[in-house]
Amino acid sequence: MALTDEAMDKIKAMIVAGELAPGARLPKEELLASQLGLSRNPLREAVRALTAMRILVARQGDGTYVSSLEPQLLLESLSFASDVSQGHTALQLFQIRRLLEPAATGLAATSLTPDDLRDLGDILERSTSSATVEDFVAHDIAFHARIVEAVGNPVLSMLLRVLSTSTQRVRIVRASQARRAVAHAYRDHQQILGALRSRDALLAASAATVHITAVEQWLAASLTEAP
Repeated sequence: MALTDEAMDKIKAMIVAGELAPGARLPKEELLASQLGLSRNPLREAVRALTAMRILVARQGDGTYVSSLEPQLLLESLSFASDVSQGHTALQLFQIRRLLEPAATGLAATSLTPDDLRDLGDILERSTSSATVEDFVAHDIAFHARIVEAVGNPVLSMLLRVLSTSTQRVRIVRASQARRAVAHAYRDHQQILGALRSRDALLAASAATVHITAVEQWLAASLTEAP
């Protein structure tokens, strides 16, 4: 593992130094191994790991390339970590979401178009007829994503999606009193949408803070009650 880590560090150093630019093709394995002063086995493992991290991309029959290195692409690899997070780790993710999403919601108050606001109202209305927890969570994600997208920062949008994936949200709703959780979320969404329609950035940010904090508090309480 130490040699694999060394190989990963050396490849990343080449990218940072500009020796391998976004979209560049990696040298052939034998040549790259010689350049890095490593054997081919740890190099192969390093390439696999960096591919999983979206830093590299393998093209069948053509070789391995440096990806575009766009931040939102690299953040996608963190979604799995969010999916499997539980306990204190899940709570820490929610704490970060609480810091970021209310500010984004406030910014969106002056950016959302009339069509955006109508779509948000439609999403909220459809959420009331959700037959399953998964259906409600899908609408919940769409509601929040549409708001954040209005800010026009794709990195922020991806980061917030990573911080609270659909798997994580379903787990939270199911672990709580589902009907009560859904009712509270719907009420909170109404408050957020009302503030957005009023173009009141401060009120929109405050409503989003209340909504996210409620979930965070439930998570914290569940940890305290755990044996």
